[in-house]
Amino acid sequence: MANPNIVNVTVINGNTSTTSLTTTAATSVASNAAASSKVYKIDSIVVANTSAAAANITINVYSAAALGGTAFPIASTISVPAHASLIVTDKTTAFYLLEDKSIGATAGTATALVVTASWEEIT
Repeated sequence: MANPNIVNVTVINGNTSTTSLTTTAATSVASNAAASSKVYKIDSIVVANTSAAAANITINVYSAAALGGTAFPIASTISVPAHASLIVTDKTTAFYLLEDKSIGATAGTATALVVTASWEEIT
């Protein structure tokens, strides 16, 4: 569970994931494995509501990879209007996801929300 040194970076890979929240259980958006020797710079998280009714979203940072450990909210039970999007974080509020940490999304309504996350994987 080290905090990788990013002064001598050898590789920066851009990543984007899109996740449909088909359940109201926590769903993984990004996970940085233990001992990966990587740090993720989370540049943006956007939630789109594809349904005709408002739906709530919660985004948590977990204290362990794969949605393990304790969940700490960065957005808690925010209503996303019908056919609208919510910018949870962008480059002005970017943050680092260290080794053995993860990000998960929990929808208030199944099949209503899609989460798109973009990050730089730094090694």
